[in-house]
Amino acid sequence: MKIALYDYGAGNLHSLGKALESGGAEEMVTTDWDEALAQDALVLPGVGAFGAAVRALGDAGPRVKEALEGGLPCLGICLGMQLFFETSEESEGRGIGILPGRVRKLKARRVPQMGWNDVETADDPLFRGAENLGGYYANSFVCEPEVPGVAIAWSEYEDKRFVAGVRTGRVWGLQFHPEKSSAKGVQIVHNFLDEAAR
Repeated sequence: MKIALYDYGAGNLHSLGKALESGGAEEMVTTDWDEALAQDALVLPGVGAFGAAVRALGDAGPRVKEALEGGLPCLGICLGMQLFFETSEESEGRGIGILPGRVRKLKARRVPQMGWNDVETADDPLFRGAENLGGYYANSFVCEPEVPGVAIAWSEYEDKRFVAGVRTGRVWGLQFHPEKSSAKGVQIVHNFLDEAAR
């Protein structure tokens, strides 16, 4: 499988690339949406700010949305998950909009949330073999989907529950970083590859 790993121009993609390669994928880092959408699956990584990601999206938003709605498998991580939504409190601009809803700032005394946190998961093939999961977080914002039934994972931070994972069709989003979440996190990346290959 050929996986496009989109580069917003911020952050290190090395650990995510290694997780994809260890699952047998041929990973291609690209900044070209035509190239990205021509691969077998797409990964939107989790480093950077919403505004910068929207600028990287440029006028490709409708094409990306159409590709995802048409069945292109996609895994969005942290910022990548937030980009699935329409708007963010972090900055102006429109995301891909495949999921109705918004991204809001964490309502907490200590922001960002940095480090490990328990993840409650729904019955989804993405989490096969990764039950009782601890996820590694580095986030100041969380997603609020408006459509019931798309949330597939949750965490709590300072006694407030938030959505930690979403799914619509063949599109999955995770607020935590699976590539930094030990063996179970890497298992999630491999499960995504398995689902994308179906």
